[in-house]
Amino acid sequence: MTEVEMWSNEARGERVCQALVKNGFDAVYAKTREEAAELVMKFVKPGMKVGFGGSMTVKSMGIQDKALAAGAMLLDHNRPGITPEERLSTLRSQLTCDVFVSSVNAVTRDGYIVNVDANGNRVGALCFGPSKVVAVAGANKIVADLEDAFTRLEEVAGPMNNKRLGRPNPCTKSGYCMDCDGPMRSCRIYQILKRKPAMTDFTVIIVGESLGY
Repeated sequence: MTEVEMWSNEARGERVCQALVKNGFDAVYAKTREEAAELVMKFVKPGMKVGFGGSMTVKSMGIQDKALAAGAMLLDHNRPGITPEERLSTLRSQLTCDVFVSSVNAVTRDGYIVNVDANGNRVGALCFGPSKVVAVAGANKIVADLEDAFTRLEEVAGPMNNKRLGRPNPCTKSGYCMDCDGPMRSCRIYQILKRKPAMTDFTVIIVGESLGY
């Protein structure tokens, strides 16, 4: 990343953090994923139940391994070898965990957080339940407004996550949302957080790198 790109990401990231704070969130800017990981881990203590929202951003930061090393109990519904029954139980447990760590699909310059889910476990936990929510978003997820946020969902996040998960949906061929109606459709639940959920301790970390989809 060039010096100019780093400057741009920081300028945009700091602006978004200010907007998020205005909307009631705790928000902080981190220049690198390593700095962001350190910030996340400040909320993780031994014995805590830590849930994860299936995020490629969080995975790239190695948070699962760091939390495990810190003595936390991981609630990871994507862990290898998990059975369907264990997966469902884990998804439900995430809603009442001590710390829920996830990314988001888009953050607007006005400090609105926009997501799309298939099952609702991630957006549910982001709204209510966990004692602490930590959402991490790379600079690539900063958009101008809600219209651009939904464009990002349809042209970037949705198709790329469907391709990653191997879902046989039209977007994995076209590269953009086809508003499909098949049984494997993953874009089912749309969420806009315009303000911090009233009863949720919510921290957003904006990172000056491109992370996740």
